[in-house]
Amino acid sequence: MAPFFLSFASLYSFYLRRCFTASGLAPQTLDLKDGTTIHFWGPNPDQKTLRKPSLVLIHGFGPAAIWQWRKQVQFFSPDFHVYVPDLVFFGNSTTKSAERSEVFQAVCVGKLLETIGVKKFAVMGTSYGGFVAYHMAKMWPDKVEKVVIASSGVNMKRSDNDALLKRAKVESIEHLMLPKTPSQLRTLASLAVSMKLSIVPDFFLNDFIEKLYSDNRKEKIQLLKGITLGKDDTAKLSPLQQNVLILWGDHDQIFPLKMAMELKELLGEKSRLEVIEKTSHVPQIEKPQLFNNIVKKFLCAV
Repeated sequence: MAPFFLSFASLYSFYLRRCFTASGLAPQTLDLKDGTTIHFWGPNPDQKTLRKPSLVLIHGFGPAAIWQWRKQVQFFSPDFHVYVPDLVFFGNSTTKSAERSEVFQAVCVGKLLETIGVKKFAVMGTSYGGFVAYHMAKMWPDKVEKVVIASSGVNMKRSDNDALLKRAKVESIEHLMLPKTPSQLRTLASLAVSMKLSIVPDFFLNDFIEKLYSDNRKEKIQLLKGITLGKDDTAKLSPLQQNVLILWGDHDQIFPLKMAMELKELLGEKSRLEVIEKTSHVPQIEKPQLFNNIVKKFLCAV
């Protein structure tokens, strides 16, 4: 294990925490009284007295939330009360429950928001977080005001999952989503981001694997196997009551663009699709300014 001062992943994590703090957010931990503890970033107490709408950001399957939403926290915090939870078994969130589905993740985030007094909110989820956001909107239509689903194959079918494994040239989804070697991390990056890692040395990638992908590995494999979506040959998805913005990168290789078009049809007339060119699976990181402006226009529209 590399010392903190020699670990780029550790140093960058420290920088990310400073960015969240500078945006008026504070790290907090809440015991949900059912064996589940959720770590999240939320407004400082002095900020909560300001009248702002609430926005909940749900991260994807990978590193903890601070690694996935920095540019969004900095952009949205002046106009919104921003809440960024770590899903169960990510960051410092954990549970004694045997439940492992994305529905359980949605219930946990819902309990968190109810406990801290957030009555109405918009929710934005990316990738796996989009699964969670969809279920939150479906379960609490009276609380969730608007929904943003980014790069998230909520309409995933068994054939889509098989095709992803074929593109990645792996036998199981955990070999892709939970890399253990530099080669596996390069494969994930080749599908998820435009940046290529072929020239990045192995010791550098091993540092990221150790810091970002090694914790709770057994439980995260269970989470992947516990996803309820994508088990059938047809997408069993019902429209949402809320207005829905679907955001996608045109070069996404995790969930190809055709899935975004299919998702729009399934979610119905209250949904609309925005495609961000020259981006892959994480347009919120690759083109944050464009991504943020599209989302803000949607959230602020009457």
